[in-house]
Amino acid sequence: QVQLVESGGGSVQAGGSLRLSCTASARSVERFVMAWFRQAPGKEREFVAVISRGGSPTYSGDSVKGRFTISRDNAKKTVLLQLNDLQPEDAAVYYCAATPAILTVIYTTEESFNYWGQGTQVTVSS
Repeated sequence: QVQLVESGGGSVQAGGSLRLSCTASARSVERFVMAWFRQAPGKEREFVAVISRGGSPTYSGDSVKGRFTISRDNAKKTVLLQLNDLQPEDAAVYYCAATPAILTVIYTTEESFNYWGQGTQVTVSS
């Protein structure tokens, strides 16, 4: 069983930045593709970004392209999400997800992921 723990959420003003971190309890995360999703109140969970096992390729949702960057450090069993130029519509609970995959495969649907964290809250004030 793999446990994912997110951290780094908080409250910022519009235009501000945050860095979210997700640490896995697995012996190794090198076999996992990892991703971030978010869910705002009253809305469905939304794909944010994904990163393949080795760090490339990555892919981001249209609403965050150019502002959010996903990266990973397999030695630290961590995936990061840098959030820049945050806007009120980015406010949500952000979830880390992971699933085993081969080589450069990436997924963008929540059904593809077996393991989920508890989420970290991001609040953005205008």
